[in-house]
Amino acid sequence: MTPTSSASSTASPPGQARTSTQRRGILFIISAPSGTGKTTLCKQLTAKVPELWHSISFTTRQPRPGEEHGREYFFIDEPKFQEMIERHEFVEWARVYGHLYGTPRKMLADRIEQGIDVLLEIDVQGAMQVKKKFDDAVSIFILPPSMTVLRARLQSRASDSHEEIQRRLQKVKEEVWSYREYAYIVRNDDLARSLQDLENIFLAERLKTRRMDITWIEHNFLVNDDTKPGDRKDLP
Repeated sequence: MTPTSSASSTASPPGQARTSTQRRGILFIISAPSGTGKTTLCKQLTAKVPELWHSISFTTRQPRPGEEHGREYFFIDEPKFQEMIERHEFVEWARVYGHLYGTPRKMLADRIEQGIDVLLEIDVQGAMQVKKKFDDAVSIFILPPSMTVLRARLQSRASDSHEEIQRRLQKVKEEVWSYREYAYIVRNDDLARSLQDLENIFLAERLKTRRMDITWIEHNFLVNDDTKPGDRKDLP
């Protein structure tokens, strides 16, 4: 993952609690089979949507060319990862393709409490764990145009062996069965259109009535200036 923080002046600074006029941040979960273009979409989405923070995971795998510690992932060894598990520092963790991946609990919870929306780019196994702990999270599953196109994308990387590609394709078939667990499905057959679909989902979720600051609505539209709090019998 490539994290980017773009919180505007309406969000509380790190370490500072949000005020009563701010809503809690929304947790957006995005999952997709390997080679679907998920990471590219998440990078561009974070750059386009204001007040969105791209969560950074911990992993025990080695950095790939061009990746940096603290930017794409926090790269640590397995003993350190196991210590973090024992201290319950992950909201979820899993072993994927032989390596451990985990989402830091405090970092994610702090952003949500500050009113900053969080983008969590995560595999299906981890997404199911997170959804159990954040029942109001918004889950999105990204699909490739077809298995044929996905196979060609994986082969074009030239970084995986034939056996590795076959293993990834088999895992795709297993993961796709989980699409019913997600609130939205986006088919990435055109990058620009898929990005627009994702942006629409994010902005629409922010405008849902249940996420609105009811106190602000009442104060500005339902209560007259001379109305005392005890006289608000007509308010729900």
